[in-house]
Parts: sequence; structure tokens; C-alpha cells
Amino acid sequence: MDLTAPKLGSEMPGSETPDADTRPADGPADGPAEPLLDARGLTVAYGDRIVLDGVDLTVRPGEIVTLIGPNGAGKTTLVKTVLGLVRPQAGRVARRAGLSIGYMPQRLAVDPTLPLSVRRFLTLWGRATPAELDAALAEVGAPHVLDRAVQSLSGGEMQRVLLARALLRRPDLLVLDEPVQAVDVHGQIALFELIAEIRHRRGCGVLLVSHDLHLVMARTDTVICLNRHVCCSGRPEDVSRHPDYVALFGRHAEALAVYHHLHDHGHAADGCVVPVGQEAAHRHGHGHGHGHSHGHGHGHGHDHHRPGRPDAGGRR
Repeated sequence: MDLTAPKLGSEMPGSETPDADTRPADGPADGPAEPLLDARGLTVAYGDRIVLDGVDLTVRPGEIVTLIGPNGAGKTTLVKTVLGLVRPQAGRVARRAGLSIGYMPQRLAVDPTLPLSVRRFLTLWGRATPAELDAALAEVGAPHVLDRAVQSLSGGEMQRVLLARALLRRPDLLVLDEPVQAVDVHGQIALFELIAEIRHRRGCGVLLVSHDLHLVMARTDTVICLNRHVCCSGRPEDVSRHPDYVALFGRHAEALAVYHHLHDHGHAADGCVVPVGQEAAHRHGHGHGHGHSHGHGHGHGHDHHRPGRPDAGGRR
């Protein structure tokens, strides 16, 4: 079996690397919750090529922070660095003492000749009781795959198994690198909804890497737009109007990212129009009612308003 980048046997993200700084991040006692993870000035280079240049990143309990950026922007390198798997040339990473991390890697390749059940796969890197396995798979909506061969799983089923594996660590922080890869659009919607539900239910922080601007912007608290350095960061609706974001992803991305309802219907996660209050009953997920910002467009004839774009000086 080949796990890309870090091998999970050595990665076990709940354990601390020898050079990890696990001191609590500084901050007022009556201020925001103590960060789970606080990185400052991270710089990583491979030879003469700078991959990360002075990057800051903070994740707090109950917060979803999403890294977006083009291919080669350094997103996966940043994840490996904050996990202690890559040593930065400059900067520091402070993790809350005793922090438990559940990690979902970007890619997983399983030798098709290797007979491996989901049950066995989930216990390769640590012990878990049958009850814990059942509970983890039930939480991700895949209790039926426990005794299936890993090679027989669909893309969406495999991603749910990987998420269950991360949850078995009882994480304070979930680190999810492209969690909807190789999943169709309805499966992507369902997985992003599931991640948001897990965050609310467990109160854990989530650091998520995604290329999917259309879906992910509505399901995150903080967006960091990365292109080797931090181009812009903040609330999704603010990042979507930032000139650097528009320059990277095109002006169409601003329209996809956020809009506000000014009418009396909602939308299910697949974009279907449903009466306000009935979104949750829709088969494909919950919708969005009056005044809620979210990240998908639609083609029917209703007027919507998006906040005004900032001018060159950042004023609205």
C-alpha cells in the first residue's frame, strides 16, 4: 500500500515531533478560544525553489479554516509543515499541548492484489474496538462497508472511510487534504455537509484544503487564499471580492462564491428550490433560507443582491 507524501505509520498526527513547539499560543485569557494550531512566518524551500513564503495560519476550536489556491500554491506543503512532517526554513508552529489530530491524506493508493477489508484497514495504525469501528462508520454515513474490500469501494465511500479513520483518533483538530477528491458533485455536497455537521457535533477545529470554490466557500468560517504566500484571508464573502482572489480565479469566481437571498424560498444543497423551512427534508441536504449567504449559483429568475465590491483602495 502506498500512501502519498507522509506514510501514516510515521505520521500519526496526534503525536508530537521532536522539534514541534507545543506551547499554548499567546493571547488574552478573556479573548477568543486558545488556538489549536498557530503558525507564524512559515517559509519552506526545496533547493532554490520557495514553496511557502512567510505564511501565517491559525485554527481555533469549532472553526473551519479552508486553504484554497491554484495547483502548486503550497497548500499540501503547508499542511505537512503544520503537522510536523516538513521542517520549515523559517517560522514556528505552536500546537496546543496534548493536541490530537485526525488526518485525511490527499490520495491513497491500495495494491489491488492485497486482500484488505475496511475493518482491517481502519485498525492498521491503531487499535479500535468493534464498537468504535461501528460508531465511526455510522458517523460518516457508511456503516454498510465495514466488511467490504477496500478495492471495491466507490470514490465517495473511500473518502468516508478515510474520514472515519481520522475520527477514530478522537481529534481536537481534523486536517482534511482535498477530502472530496474523486467524488461526484452530489457526493461532494454531501461530504462538505457531513464535515460541517461533525464540526458542530464534536466542537473540533477543521483545517481543510480544497480546489472547489463553488461548494467550499459556503461551508467555511475562514478562507486563506494561498499562492506560496497568503494572498488574502478572512470571511468567504470578503475574500471572494478581494482583487488577489479575483486575479487568481477569475471574476466568475466572485459570483459563485457568495450571494444573499432576498426572497421567501430556500435552496437544497443540490440547488433545487424548496419552501423555507423544508430544506432539511430535501433528499440531497439542507438548504438556505432568507438572509443566509452560501456558495452556489442558480439559473431561475429571482433577483439576488451581493454586497458591493471594494474599489481599488478596499472601500465598499
